[in-house]
Amino acid sequence: MKPPLRLKKRAEFLAMRGGAKMHSAVLILESRLRSEGEARGTEPRFGFTVTKKTGNSVVRNRVRRRLRDAVRLTSGDHAKNGYDYVLVGKRAALTAQFSTIVADVARGLDQTGRNKANPNRTRKGHGTPA
Repeated sequence: MKPPLRLKKRAEFLAMRGGAKMHSAVLILESRLRSEGEARGTEPRFGFTVTKKTGNSVVRNRVRRRLRDAVRLTSGDHAKNGYDYVLVGKRAALTAQFSTIVADVARGLDQTGRNKANPNRTRKGHGTPA
């Protein structure tokens, strides 16, 4: 099984703002349908982030590794083509059962895919795209 495509540039992460979100105890999952101008293939792409508030680098990297492995196991069945996803890890992901993390990722991929995250939507009261 090959690893999923990754989001790596800051601009790609910032573009996720305003997309669909799903919150759970161990993660926040954001998704956004890519616009025609940025379509680089149809495979889903994933980004992972864990804030410094979560802990030191050892803790953050362990949370990130657990999220990456959960995505690797679930993305083939639940991720939609043409979408970008960002997973924001929480400290609870460090001690949670791995099966809980996998279930939350699968539920989030299904839920945010149904919300039709629109990349061209603007936020109310703001002149910039979300």
